[in-house]
Amino acid sequence: MTVQQLYPRLVVSDADGAVRFYAAAFGAELVERYTDGSGRVVHALLRAGDALWAVKDADDTDPAPAGPGAVIVALYVDDPDAVAAAMVAGGGRVLFEVADHPYGERGGRIADPYGHAWMVAARSEELDPEEVQRRTAAAYP
Repeated sequence: MTVQQLYPRLVVSDADGAVRFYAAAFGAELVERYTDGSGRVVHALLRAGDALWAVKDADDTDPAPAGPGAVIVALYVDDPDAVAAAMVAGGGRVLFEVADHPYGERGGRIADPYGHAWMVAARSEELDPEEVQRRTAAAYP
């Protein structure tokens, strides 16, 4: 078996709105978009840099999540402060402010208007796994 591709599919209450939000917040481009006979989005694939993810409108089979936390999408960027600000400007809500963390990252967590939590971060130090563990255990006893 060979894994050929892996990307998240986010179920949202307004897929076209989510596409606009992610385009404004992340500079995402719409790669493909398909709808059912009623016009409901069944698949919209987005790309920002090397990252791929999809959104679809909620339906009876795939209900939208009640709130952020069921899935946390980790997004590594060059400027987490700017991305967080763009998300908030587009209607996102800060869950954790962007800050420097002892495990070698600067990042925060933002809930998008569609029920998903996004951890936006940048690596600020190159640390080996043992040092990350040591710092994390010390910071979060």
